[in-house]
Amino acid sequence: MEAKDYININKETWNNKVDVHIDSDFYDMEGFLKGKSTLNSIELDLLGDVKGKKVLHLQCHFGQDTMTFSRMGAKTTGVDLSDKAIERAREINEKLNLDASFVCCDIYDAPNHLDEKFDIVFTSYGTIGWFPDLGKWAKIVSHFLKPDGKFVFAEFHPVVWMFDNDFKEVFYNYFNVEPILEEESGTYADKEASLNTTTITWNHPISEVLNALISNGLEINSFNEFDYSPYNCFNQTEEFQPNKFRIKHLENKIPMVYSLSATKK
Repeated sequence: MEAKDYININKETWNNKVDVHIDSDFYDMEGFLKGKSTLNSIELDLLGDVKGKKVLHLQCHFGQDTMTFSRMGAKTTGVDLSDKAIERAREINEKLNLDASFVCCDIYDAPNHLDEKFDIVFTSYGTIGWFPDLGKWAKIVSHFLKPDGKFVFAEFHPVVWMFDNDFKEVFYNYFNVEPILEEESGTYADKEASLNTTTITWNHPISEVLNALISNGLEINSFNEFDYSPYNCFNQTEEFQPNKFRIKHLENKIPMVYSLSATKK
């Protein structure tokens, strides 16, 4: 297994996760179909009113957030590498009679599949670790934004990715030094699922994220860090307030999530 094959390896992994995720309590498809919003206050505070706006959602999985934007009155396009996820997103979109559209491609290749500009580009939670090069990623973000368009981003904090799976020791490098090849059983949405997957990911320090955006013509407007995750997707967690999770033995000592908004100049 070589890192240069990361797109095919990761695509297969995400295709294999789709059905398990759709059936999981984590994604609460029943609640979503009944109208539950899947967006959190962390990103909603930065997004503002999206009604009438054109929104591009990068790495949309099977489209719950994309369709939540549609319900909020935005004209939304979701993009994802997994053809199986996009297929399911289109089915759900049709079932709910929403007007979101979906594109299946590698994000680096998105300009060859989509010829539009957007008021808002959005991506969130567990997205950038799949890219080796954030300069190329930020170039894509910038490419799709109209002048004065807004980029809104929420992501797990790189400090979280330094630890082993049980948060007992610092195991990985904070900096982007090499691809991380892992084999895991289960998935964050259902840890007991009979699923064995292989992933190739990269750690990205905050400086790499900010400099990639700045060097691609984006002006950072806000940057926030949070001592909790809105998702219960790690080991050794406690829910210390409704829908706020942290590592029990680390309490509020580490950042779990960060968010930022930026404007295209």
